Amino acid sequence: MTNNYDALWSKLRAEVEKMASDEPLLSVYLNTIVLEQKSFEDALSSLLSWKLATVHVDAKTLQSVFLMAFNHSETTKRTIKRDLHAIVERDPAARGYAEPFLHFKGFHALEAYRVSHILWTNKKTALALFLQNRITEVFSLDIHPAARIGKGILIDHGTGVVIGETAVVGDDVSLLHEVTLGGTGKEQGDRHPKVGKGVLIGAGAKILGNVKIGNGSKIGAGSVVLDDVPEHCTVAGIPARVVGHPRTQKPSLLMDQSLDGEIQKDLSYSSSML
Repeated sequence: MTNNYDALWSKLRAEVEKMASDEPLLSVYLNTIVLEQKSFEDALSSLLSWKLATVHVDAKTLQSVFLMAFNHSETTKRTIKRDLHAIVERDPAARGYAEPFLHFKGFHALEAYRVSHILWTNKKTALALFLQNRITEVFSLDIHPAARIGKGILIDHGTGVVIGETAVVGDDVSLLHEVTLGGTGKEQGDRHPKVGKGVLIGAGAKILGNVKIGNGSKIGAGSVVLDDVPEHCTVAGIPARVVGHPRTQKPSLLMDQSLDGEIQKDLSYSSSML
């Protein structure tokens, strides 16, 4: 995997060079955003600052903020590359690295959130919230900068995704459009879901409250989850209940939202567990 990350920048540049050659209309844009940049972190900073700049906060200023954050640590550098690699591995619409890097707003919003999170944890609250607002306005995703999100995350499509302040998302999670990781009312403190590793959250699913979603679980599209979900279980419905078990340890990697072919739940699981 490390070698894949090391080679990612070279692969991305090669794909963008071909894209610029095939479509001269985009050549200036592609050269400015990617080909004139020195590293993956430079290129991502250039892209996101261009998209999120305002009349009052220009792209050059934002680019320096993004670049500082992406170079914050080796872990951060690996994380942003792992996110892009996850898209290429899981999303059949991603034909190589250049297309999702340039055009997939779920990826853009996630990486911009990562900058806002670094700002938040370093007490740069006002700037973190400014970025949250711009991410919402530009990409139609609302991710609070205090939320904690792991590595290898795929936000597919992304429109309408909401992730609350005290939410936690583990590594290798995949979620689709209109997913909500929210609270249930006006309660204060730790009030948002805790999602384990390798979880697949289907389109339109709502997970509400300080509930735990076990590792390797699958949340059916359109479901409303109000209680804990055991590890490696499939839940569906309103309110959600256990309907089976995923066929793989990490359903997030398979990206199969259907319930057909699920391993049927054994009698030790009942709706009382949800």
